[in-house]
Amino acid sequence: MTGRAAGCAHGRRLVRRLPFLLAVLLPGAAAAQVQDTGDYLRRMDLDGDGRIGPDEYLQWMLYAFDRMDRNGNGVLEPEEQPGGRGRPITREQHKRVILERFRRQDADGDGYLSARELMAPPR
Repeated sequence: MTGRAAGCAHGRRLVRRLPFLLAVLLPGAAAAQVQDTGDYLRRMDLDGDGRIGPDEYLQWMLYAFDRMDRNGNGVLEPEEQPGGRGRPITREQHKRVILERFRRQDADGDGYLSARELMAPPR
């Protein structure tokens, strides 16, 4: 596996762990917890148009990365990751993984995620 492919695989694993990571990062933040699909969409939908664009998706999904990057260097070092292990991943690598996930979730290919697409199992 090339370094790039290994980095992408690691990034995909990190994206799959994001719900867990958010729970770890935001303990006791019951008011911030998403209660249902509509709530999830409303929180992500910054412009209020009822759908999620790539920029809105990125902003929401990069939040956990930014919180975990304690030294602010744009890289999640092993000690900044859950369990204190894993390969370093840059914010840019993570961003690419998130955008690829967005493209896969956009089942109708319109460039936005509807509530149904947003909550569908990963494709």
